[in-house]
Amino acid sequence: MTELGIGIGWRPEIAEAVEGLSGIDWVEVVAENICADHLPDSLTRLRERGVTVVPHGVSLGLGGADRPDPARLAALGEKAVALGAPLVTEHIAFVRAGGPLTATPQLEAGHLLPVPRTRDALDVLCENVRIAQDALPVPLALENIAALVAWPGEEMSEGRFLAELVERTGVRLLIDVANLHTNHVNRGEDPARALAELPVEAIAYVHVAGGVERDGVWHDTHAHPVPRAVLDVLADLASRVAPPGVLLERDDDFPPAEELAGELRAIRATLAGGRRGGAVRADTAHRHGARPPVPAPREALLIGAGARVSGGPMPEVPPVAPAEAAPAAAPLPAAGARQRVAVAQAALLSALVAGTPAPEGFDNRRLGVQSRALAAKRAGVVAKVAPELPEILGAGYRPAFLAYARSRPMTGGYRRDALDFAEHLLIAGRPEDPAARRRLTEWWQDRSGSRPSGRATRLVRAARHALVRK
Repeated sequence: MTELGIGIGWRPEIAEAVEGLSGIDWVEVVAENICADHLPDSLTRLRERGVTVVPHGVSLGLGGADRPDPARLAALGEKAVALGAPLVTEHIAFVRAGGPLTATPQLEAGHLLPVPRTRDALDVLCENVRIAQDALPVPLALENIAALVAWPGEEMSEGRFLAELVERTGVRLLIDVANLHTNHVNRGEDPARALAELPVEAIAYVHVAGGVERDGVWHDTHAHPVPRAVLDVLADLASRVAPPGVLLERDDDFPPAEELAGELRAIRATLAGGRRGGAVRADTAHRHGARPPVPAPREALLIGAGARVSGGPMPEVPPVAPAEAAPAAAPLPAAGARQRVAVAQAALLSALVAGTPAPEGFDNRRLGVQSRALAAKRAGVVAKVAPELPEILGAGYRPAFLAYARSRPMTGGYRRDALDFAEHLLIAGRPEDPAARRRLTEWWQDRSGSRPSGRATRLVRAARHALVRK
């Protein structure tokens, strides 16, 4: 695997700081935020200095019931080629649901939602991964996600789910230790057990990030300092394997460059301490007469916690084959598996964003927390995509958007959401201030583009009415 070293997530807000940080071997960029034919100048300069750039996708939804969108795959591949990236990464998550498989409108989550750890979901995920691997020009690695809710009736632990995914597809892993901590707080899952069960030799790199706990729920914000508990999970991982790369993520409330440098120093120190701890445990086991590790058959990866002693030395296993050499005989999803997964995911997403009843077996309180978090994130991202909206609406932007979001699920991207929100306000004769309404009308007219004829006529009338009322 490619040795990446220590890196940081590149974001436009901290581009200058990232360029000035010492000891940065590589950066990761959100794939959907760049164009293959027009890379940001900062990324170009970093590449010219020999800094590796890895595109990190957030919209494929490989854990969803539908097969991957060829256009999204092609765009991700083009960005990997433009950046000269050694790999691309995505998430084990679904981000949309509904559509033809369920004969319901397709809904967008605007967020990464957990895949049920069931045989059906694993079968669908494996086929989707194989489709993606065949389409991408470089190897693929997949990230474990954080979740506020747990699916009822799950059949596997996270570690076993990831182990079988690797076994069946040869895909690499991006392990987010902050997400392991999040799932420990929110779902009672033991990070040490997950690390003991998953095939650590398949790790392409590691994410480290901060969050905050509110009312007993850990929110993986990427907007707070990395806590000691997350560094402890990183130390545990480093005692088991030397990860090829470790990356600090920060997506909001960006601190000064010296604080980012301090977090990177803490990560380096944690990795060094974890390696020493692993060496001490291995030496102690040897002095007490423990047998040295022996090569393990690959099926041992699927046995679970009993196959490996948590906290002990990891057995040597053959390196994971690259995607091109993954087993060709991986089974296809059983008949009906995609539809069963589609129905389950659509029901959950509808409860989260459209206010439909919660599916049986889910924690209603947690679903409420997740629903509010999705709406808040949606409001925040729309404010970034269309900063004119909070400028025009002032303090009324956020409550107006949250009220809109309660009854209007997102069916497209965030830019479409911004236009639909403005349209919703104008049809309702809002905002009440004539000058603000005129500015919002002009903003909407300038950006709305073509519309279906019936809807367009109605909206033009609403816009004209708003202007007349000036």
